[in-house]
Amino acid sequence: MVEVTLDVDADPVPLLMVQTETWEVHIWAPLADLARLDGIREARWDERRSLMVGVCAGSPVFWSVSGDERATMLIGQDDETWDAALMIPLTTVDEIVALAR
Repeated sequence: MVEVTLDVDADPVPLLMVQTETWEVHIWAPLADLARLDGIREARWDERRSLMVGVCAGSPVFWSVSGDERATMLIGQDDETWDAALMIPLTTVDEIVALAR
């Protein structure tokens, strides 16, 4: 299970925390950018599309759909030469969008 927490009062921009029992990722992003994740289903990786939303460890975070039920977070220079990738359920992205609105 993936848990989502959004600290809207974080400084300088809101902090999104996505975590499971074995890993945790912190993504800094304005609420309006996080709300753009509602378009994740059109950001299909097999068509080389992604959404750049947020920053993690000083690198941009790229979001795309992988299959029918999963999204991928790619953290790194760009969505082709990333340094870390995590797969999460699309329902988790839907939860992030709801929190951002």
